[in-house]
Formats: sequence, structure tokens, C-alpha cells
Amino acid sequence: MRDHIPVVVQGSGRRARRAGLVGVLWAAAELTVTVGVVVLLLVVHQVWWTNRQAAAAAQDQVQALERAWGQDPASDPSDLSDPSEAPDPPESAASGPAPVAVPVPVPGPAGPSRSARPAAAPPRDRAYAVLRIPRLGLVVPIAQGIDKRAVLDKGYVGQYPGTAGPGERGNFALAGHRNTHGEPFRYINRLRAGDELIVEIRGSRFTYVVGKTLGETTERDTGVIAPVPRSVVKPDQGYAEPGAYITLTTCTPEYSSKYRLVVWGTLKPA
Repeated sequence: MRDHIPVVVQGSGRRARRAGLVGVLWAAAELTVTVGVVVLLLVVHQVWWTNRQAAAAAQDQVQALERAWGQDPASDPSDLSDPSEAPDPPESAASGPAPVAVPVPVPGPAGPSRSARPAAAPPRDRAYAVLRIPRLGLVVPIAQGIDKRAVLDKGYVGQYPGTAGPGERGNFALAGHRNTHGEPFRYINRLRAGDELIVEIRGSRFTYVVGKTLGETTERDTGVIAPVPRSVVKPDQGYAEPGAYITLTTCTPEYSSKYRLVVWGTLKPA
């Protein structure tokens, strides 16, 4: 009786291992593609869709402000809310939210006066003015505060707390996104000396003229929004005399928040 000698088929084992390796690689490739698609969708949402939403909402707010300013001056100025939150007006009334009381400085021999501020200040986080930059074709609402969710992510520009109001002596300092969420300040690096920055509030219009720019400074350079704006990081940049200034700040370089880009202007005499 012959002994049974098992036969090992080496080829089939190699094919099995190769098939297993191919399966793993295929699964990894599918996972990579899936992750890539998800990341791409997130980028599209953040860069494109949020821009569209914020920009459209900001323009709606500009129109709401303009409608409110066209109402009877005797209307109640105590509340200006988001257009979606405003109550439906009577058919005979102008649509849009009610106007808001804002600082209206009274120019005097020495320039705009800060003593003309009314008792009711603009509600925080609510748009109360409009910034127009003809060179950039920009029209954007201005709100009190620089909170991202409540102001900047809406596509608005925000006024730094404690800075001067439109047309007042001191520094009317604003912040805005450079990328995403409407990116109103994306192209302020293109502004040049002599360009106009127009600020409108109910019953008043103030024109500032770009004078200086600071291409890069740190986020902690508080001197750029001081009443007399002057960089504490680069002391040779800024102004030395009191006046009525405007400051625009945004992040730089693009798609980064590492540094700040600053544009300064001065109030144009009436």
C-alpha cells in the first residue's frame, strides 16, 4: 500500500494573497476618494455657498436700511432688526424694519463734535449704517461689534467697540472677512491713496479719503484702531495728529488669519 503524499499547490496560495492585497488597496482607494469628495464638498460649502448666502443677506440688509431711512422721521427709531424678523407693515406703509437712532455728529469750527451723540445708541450686533467703496464696487452694512457669528459671518462689517462713530473725531474702526462669509474686505488691498470710503447713516453721509495702508501687522497691534491710529508694531506707520479717521482691518494673507491688513483714511471736509 502506497503512502499518500500531500501535494502543496503554491500558485493558488499566491493568487489568494494577491487577491487579498488587491482588495485592501481597492478599499483604501475607495475610502480616499470618499474622504476627498467630502472635503471638496465642505470646501465648496465654506468658500462658495456661505459667500452666496452671506452676501445676499447683507444686500437684503442694506435695502432694509435704505427703506427704513425713507420712512417718516417721526417713526419709532428704537428697533432695527434683521429683515426676516421685522413685523409685516400695513399695505400703505413702506416695508422694512424701523430705523435706528445713531450718532449724528454736528460739525463745528474745530471739526465734527462727539458731544452730539443721542441717548439711544445703535443696538449691538444690528446693522445701522452702510459702507460704500466705489473703487471696489462694494456696498455692505455696518453693525456694532466684531463678533464672528453675530456680525462678521453675516457678511457685515463690524465696528470695533469703543471706537468713534461715523463722522466723529477719533477713529471709526471696522473689521470684515477677507475670505468666506461674504468676504466684504477681500480686495481692500487694492485701495490706493485718494480712493473714497463713504459711510451712510440715516440723514447723514460721510466721505473718507484713503491716506495710508499697512500691508501686514500682528493681530495684537491695537495701535491701528487707536483714536490717533498708529501701529505699535511698526511705529513709523500711521498718524501723529488727532483727527477724524476711518480704519479698515482684515486678515492677511488670503485664506489665513496669521496677520492683519490695515487701510486708513481721513474724513473729507464737507
